[in-house]
Amino acid sequence: MQTQNIGPSKGDREFSLSGTGTSDKDFDNSSFGISADLGWYLTDRTVAGVRQSVSYADIQGEDLSDDFWNGSTRGYIDYHFGSRAARPFVGASLGAIYGNGVEETGTAGLEAGLKYYVLPSTYILGRAEYQFLFDSGSSANDNFDDGAWAYVFGIGFNF
Repeated sequence: MQTQNIGPSKGDREFSLSGTGTSDKDFDNSSFGISADLGWYLTDRTVAGVRQSVSYADIQGEDLSDDFWNGSTRGYIDYHFGSRAARPFVGASLGAIYGNGVEETGTAGLEAGLKYYVLPSTYILGRAEYQFLFDSGSSANDNFDDGAWAYVFGIGFNF
């Protein structure tokens, strides 16, 4: 493949679908989630878009046995490095989280990942996001140190 034929160009769009999951050794406590992204390339290297995530958790313990559904809707912007098949990226997101297991509030995060083009417009991706919750500007600053990591792996397409 020739380098100039791999990946997106300014004006292209992207769609990706990713997943994540965990279980304990007895499968008593499990969780899984999916995330879908729809983005538009502002330049050959910068994409901005909307991300929708949904997660489910089945938690059992001494005083707890319940199922939780959560969701989040976030806007994101990512900057990609390189022009070959492997494209590392960094970015940020801002949006809201809601559902059974969380208090409805704002969420923000920083992210980094890698897209690897297996075909000229098809890639596999891995992404790690450091997310923190807030309900005001001052609580965002206070809560940054209490954030959590979220990881996804998936597949995407440029069109």
